[in-house]
Amino acid sequence: MPEEASSVLRCDLLVFDLDGTLIDSEQDLAASVNATLAFLGREKLPPHRIAEFIGDGAAMLVRRSLEATGSMDEVALAQAIPFFLDYYRAHNLDFTYAYPGVISELRKIRQAAPALPMAILTNKPYRPSHVICSGLGLSEFFFANYGGDSFPTKKPDPEGMQALMEEASRLLGRQVSPQRTVLVGDSHVDVATARSAGVLCLGCSYGLAPAKLHEAGPDAVVDSPTEWLTALQKLLR
Repeated sequence: MPEEASSVLRCDLLVFDLDGTLIDSEQDLAASVNATLAFLGREKLPPHRIAEFIGDGAAMLVRRSLEATGSMDEVALAQAIPFFLDYYRAHNLDFTYAYPGVISELRKIRQAAPALPMAILTNKPYRPSHVICSGLGLSEFFFANYGGDSFPTKKPDPEGMQALMEEASRLLGRQVSPQRTVLVGDSHVDVATARSAGVLCLGCSYGLAPAKLHEAGPDAVVDSPTEWLTALQKLLR
């Protein structure tokens, strides 16, 4: 990393969660869950209730939604998951948008640290993550975009973070320091992922689960994407 970049932002690797951190996908996810519940002949759930189930991947989102609307059995789950995935693939950009300030702040970070590797690590499946990021103009900022099906394990397992740290080390030509690696996310899952990988966590209180986020105790918290760079500079002094 050039000296002029590292003096502005002393970061080796910056990894972002997707849902609730870079994008507001609540409406499309809720619509897809409710379409799945209707397919199974069940009552719909309010979007804010569905938002509580987001963060551990599509299968867990569907499972929790079934549990909230009656009995949950493996037969129903086996029907629900593929229906949900197909419906969501067709509707994942109906109302989803990048939070205000996300793209402008990513540009500021890139300007402050031109060689800084940035990546996405989400529990959303790989394919819709790429489609959404491409459609919203986010892909250009990231050297990698890993989903919940990119590895045998999902967050909070450290496997994805460790893979990104290895890739970033190759890009930089030196070993990435965990103490200068930050995971930016909106949920307790992201905090747990950071802890398991031995890296820092910057929490986003504007996301889908602010109460659980604060309970988990990230290293710092922002209330808007426009605060990322300032918060990172303080965190990485």
